Amino acid sequence: MYYLMKHKSKCFGLLIFLLLIVTAINLSAANQQKQPKLTTPTGVRLLKNKSFDDSERARKEILDLYKDLRLTDVLDGMDLIGLQDIGLMHKNIRPLWRDVDKFSHRIVGFAITVRHVPTDVRVGQNSFADLEEFKKFKSEQYGRAPDAWLSTAKPGDVVVIDAGGIDECGFIGSNNSLGWAEKGVVGVVTNGGARDTDEIVKVKKIPVYCKNGYSSRGVRPGRLIAESYNFPISCADVLVFPGDLIVADGDGVIVVPRQHALTVGKLALEIHVGDEKSRADRYKRLGMELDETVKVE
Repeated sequence: MYYLMKHKSKCFGLLIFLLLIVTAINLSAANQQKQPKLTTPTGVRLLKNKSFDDSERARKEILDLYKDLRLTDVLDGMDLIGLQDIGLMHKNIRPLWRDVDKFSHRIVGFAITVRHVPTDVRVGQNSFADLEEFKKFKSEQYGRAPDAWLSTAKPGDVVVIDAGGIDECGFIGSNNSLGWAEKGVVGVVTNGGARDTDEIVKVKKIPVYCKNGYSSRGVRPGRLIAESYNFPISCADVLVFPGDLIVADGDGVIVVPRQHALTVGKLALEIHVGDEKSRADRYKRLGMELDETVKVE
């Protein structure tokens, strides 16, 4: 009798165990049915990058052609091939400083395009339990807004940044701008702003052209994130492709489409040389000593 009861008890326990397994499987299946199927939209970039010769020889030829040209010379050259005001950035994009002795504020170089977008996170008063938690958040958010484009930079490049409409975020600072200069980046152009501007102006290692030539002071975390680089962007009312030629001086910034750079440069050089000769004659009549702006060979 004892044996039969013990055997029945084991069978009953096994039956309960099997029922529990079946129930668990059914619950799992039910939960899976409740979970919606996630969809990731497939993005399509309709505006494609352009191909061009980016060899050292080709880059040098263009840079040598433009090295003494002014924005106005280039603008006149663009006019001559039917690109009137195409590429001319809004007049509120101004240099942080102007060096009228050595013209160190001038830029001639090739565009690396960078696009930022507004952040999707915000923090408020007492959002974190302690300072360390906020520092952790700040570090994480810096990771979403890196200078990833810098890995592609070559000497003679200019970083052109769309700030995504974020006015109070100076993502160009006294420290990282020096790092950009170390990589050979010859200038910065943005429809946003810079910060630590006293130091940037003092050392003058890299020209910065920004909205109204003013400072915008906040840091990136909680304000913007990086979206992409080396794709076409809009900056100060101008379409900028990676590799386009950027020319900037005290009169503003102009973007020359890479495919037209040689043609525009040669026309602009003729205009520039003619202007130099004319001004040299005026210098002489006015009893002024000739300088590098009227050099006539």
